[in-house]
Amino acid sequence: MEKSFVKQVVFEGVSTITFYNPPHNALPSHLLKKLEEEIVIAGNNDAVQVVILESGGDRTFCAGASFIELINIETEAEGLQFFSGFAKVINAMRNCPKFIVCPVQGKTVGGGVGIAAAADYCLATQFASIKLSELSIGIGPFVIEPAVSRKIGGTAMAEMTINAEQFYDPQWAKQKGLYADVFESKATLHEAVNNLVKKLKTYHPEAMQAMKSVMWKDTAHWDDLLIERAKISGRLVLSPFTKRVLQKYKTT
Repeated sequence: MEKSFVKQVVFEGVSTITFYNPPHNALPSHLLKKLEEEIVIAGNNDAVQVVILESGGDRTFCAGASFIELINIETEAEGLQFFSGFAKVINAMRNCPKFIVCPVQGKTVGGGVGIAAAADYCLATQFASIKLSELSIGIGPFVIEPAVSRKIGGTAMAEMTINAEQFYDPQWAKQKGLYADVFESKATLHEAVNNLVKKLKTYHPEAMQAMKSVMWKDTAHWDDLLIERAKISGRLVLSPFTKRVLQKYKTT
């Protein structure tokens, strides 16, 4: 039986952080915590020049947060803790002084879209459709909204949020600015990522760090903002409406 993990490998100036939770890379709280920690470690490692953030497996990049945990939330405090997971990962990516390159090999939903949006450079395959499904279960993509809106704009964010049951294809995501490019296969995707990283390794580290700071200007308040957003979802998930919708996701 496959096991879940978050691992980091540093080789020749590149930190590759991989997360995996079969079957669809939905992330429980302990893996989100570990992912946050590994991103911080990479950012503080002087031997690291560039970070690759990827998921394991050949199919889904990330199905968002774990529904098993979501269904079992019983208090607002538990809700806040649960929804803070992706908030802390996004803030760790934002605060990391190294460029983060993210290859998206397959479909991504909810918080996974937030990770893709928080990457400094994101590449994808033709199978990497995206969806924000939160509104359909009675909550909303509150935590990831700042990151997604920053990348694709408020209008596209609103469209995805309202059409909560629709997958948007990778070319749409490229046109909106989420993906820099889209490739036919996982092999060609990773070839492109490796070529990009090789180039970035030859650039001045201080220049890249300074440029990242400029690129993320006016986001220092996100440390507080994303936690406040997590509180909204943590409250809504306890509503009778959401509890009723979530019943159909319970396994017997």
